[in-house]
Amino acid sequence: MQERFDDSEILDLLNKNDDRAIELLFDRFFDYLCAVVYRVIHDYEAARDVVQDIFLDLWKKRERINIQTALRPYLRRAAVNRGLNYIKRKRIISNDDEDAASDIVSMTPSGQAFMEKDELESRIYAVIESLPPKCKLVFAMSRFESMSYQEIATALNISVKTVENQISKALRILRAEVQLFLV
Repeated sequence: MQERFDDSEILDLLNKNDDRAIELLFDRFFDYLCAVVYRVIHDYEAARDVVQDIFLDLWKKRERINIQTALRPYLRRAAVNRGLNYIKRKRIISNDDEDAASDIVSMTPSGQAFMEKDELESRIYAVIESLPPKCKLVFAMSRFESMSYQEIATALNISVKTVENQISKALRILRAEVQLFLV
């Protein structure tokens, strides 16, 4: 039977360079974090890779890391941010590929519509990335993790009203930026 460790005990093991810490974290959070990242990037294999990278980086930075919250919200925030970064990198690579393809093949009306849709999506993700950190986190938890306002408030130890304000702020910024894009 496996011993049950709480967050502070796992963090203590991590700080002591004990291999059990990363095993415990992996066993406890891997599937959950894969689900979180999957909601952001919609690619299961890529989500698994992103989560594995989170654990690898956590182990590499174990001596410098100072986690002040519970592990679950900390790791969820890392997962959402990594998922968004994955999308951002994928868009950059995709745009480079599309630029090369457009040099070879002339654009058709359907190709034009596809490019415009892709540009709009890229713009939306860029705007999300540029949101203030707390606003971005609350928005990502709501939209990419499908968390209710109450769940977000509880996880971040803020009021539901603050969550509502942050979501409204994010949507207002997104609308303004998308409107400028469509003009």
